[in-house]
Amino acid sequence: MATAPKVFVGIDVSKEWLDIAVRPTGIAWRAAQDEAGIEELVRQLNDLHPHLVVLEATGGYQTLLVTALGTAAIPVAVVNPRQVRDFARSQGKLAKTDRLDAAIIAQFGEVSNIVAQPLVPADARELEALVARRRQVIQMKVAEQQRRQRALPVVQQRINRVLAVLQSELEDIDKDLAGRLRGSPLWREREDLLRSVPGVGPALTFSLLAGLPELGSLTRKQVAALVGVAPLSRDSGKFRGQRTCWGGRASVRTALYMPTLVAVRHNPVLHAFYHSLLAVGKPKKVALTACMRKLLTILNAMLKHQRSWSPQNA
Repeated sequence: MATAPKVFVGIDVSKEWLDIAVRPTGIAWRAAQDEAGIEELVRQLNDLHPHLVVLEATGGYQTLLVTALGTAAIPVAVVNPRQVRDFARSQGKLAKTDRLDAAIIAQFGEVSNIVAQPLVPADARELEALVARRRQVIQMKVAEQQRRQRALPVVQQRINRVLAVLQSELEDIDKDLAGRLRGSPLWREREDLLRSVPGVGPALTFSLLAGLPELGSLTRKQVAALVGVAPLSRDSGKFRGQRTCWGGRASVRTALYMPTLVAVRHNPVLHAFYHSLLAVGKPKKVALTACMRKLLTILNAMLKHQRSWSPQNA
């Protein structure tokens, strides 16, 4: 008896609507992006028994849908929008509408070797949301500080009041984050391991635990590529260019930068590694990126093997 073909579903997510496309049947429809619409969509997808539901990361609009799908035990994967657009161009499909996007996402899921992602617990989503809010507050604080430098004294006083509020909010968020980490035995253990490394402080710990939950379960090459600190070749024909780092999780990569600067001064392993790269002629930016990658792989190995920092094991 012939085996039924696997069903792949692509969903284009916007603020108000969900556009759904099914392969290989070609069925397509639209649902409202609200609780009632998602509830009905989950019921419909349960009837289809999809092998995988694929949707793009859309800055948070996908969160409610992903949670509902995961709770219903429907396999779902959230992919990078750039991957889908590159795939669409490779297929010669340059037009862009919500319905077409859903069909492309479904086709991408069908031909790509992607797997369903485990459901992120509610406490982990809250931690990630707090870390994202922390970044926003810091960005607002930096913007106000820059405005203050150019402002007249009468405006500086008002800016100072805003800065005081932002600083208070930042301290409250840090206190909340620290309390959540210390209140969870698993997170407390992971935090203690990460913080044992010279140069790793609370901000990087928050970002890694919230933005890189895979840390400790990947190989060194996988974790470097996931964050975007792995050098990638761009050779073609006679052209042989320098390898560059791009893509990956920008928020984690940004969080790694300052701790790495500290680590190359105070962490004996990274200090020696950084200066060895400079000694052979590597530019400082290249050497620092290599140190970011090394720090990340060290942290990944520590969580994987459940061992605290030791220069001998780095």
